[in-house]
Parts: sequence; structure tokens; C-alpha cells
Amino acid sequence: MPRDKLKVVAPSVEPAGGYVLDQQVGFLMRVAVQRHTSIFTGRMIEGLTQTQFAALAKLHEVGPCSQNHLGRLIYLDAATIKGVVDRLGIRGFVTALADPKDRRRRAVALTERGREVTQAAIGVAAEITAATLAPLTEPERRVVCELLKKLS
Repeated sequence: MPRDKLKVVAPSVEPAGGYVLDQQVGFLMRVAVQRHTSIFTGRMIEGLTQTQFAALAKLHEVGPCSQNHLGRLIYLDAATIKGVVDRLGIRGFVTALADPKDRRRRAVALTERGREVTQAAIGVAAEITAATLAPLTEPERRVVCELLKKLS
């Protein structure tokens, strides 16, 4: 058969069963989180982890609160928030005070050093956000944030 009469069949882009890992939302979100984590780790001051920064930023925003409430505000379970608060306490960034709303409880609060570090870290966090979203246009950035809020 002459070459121009041969029927060439292109390989299927979609594998049998139709599942393409690179097109799955969980996979794509994990890759995006890995990219953001790399940017965060490379730029954040004082060696703060993402969860430590979240705890400090939320305390800066809402003021002293119970450890459990802080955990709920930043979506961490009781065991995880305890470890985060303990490590921040060892570093002198937070302290425990008597809770003004309930004397049986203790409230986690920023120390003066914690306030200073948090304010500086918030500035760096804005740069991290800009670097994470840099491949997107401004309208795309807004849409991504709106959609992520919907998924939360």
C-alpha cells in the first residue's frame, strides 16, 4: 500500500479508563501547595513554619484567646495546636495569660517580641503571596482566591 494511503492512528491522550493524574484536582492542588511551601520556606523569617506563622498572624488579628479556640480559627486539631503553641512559647513569641472571660482557662497571647516578629513576618507573607500568585494575572488571582474560599 502506498505511504499516503496508510491510516496513521495517533496514540490516545487519554489512557484506558479516562483517568489522567495530572488533570485531577487533588494532584494539582498538592503541586500548587508544594510550590507555595517552597516559596514560603525560602523567604519566611525566623524559620517560622506555615502553621506557626498562621498562629502568630491570627493572634495578631484577634488578640489573646484560648489555645483550643486558636486551633479552631486556623483549622488545627487540639494536639497540633498544642505543639505549635509550645514551640512558639519556647521561642518567646507567645505566653499564657489568665483568660479574662474564664478564670479556669489560660489565654495564648503574643509577647512583645512575638508582636515584633509577627509584624515583620506579615510583611514577608505579603511578598510570599505575590510570588506564589506571580504566574497569574490580577483578575486570575482574585478568581483563584474566591474559588479556594468556596472549597474551604
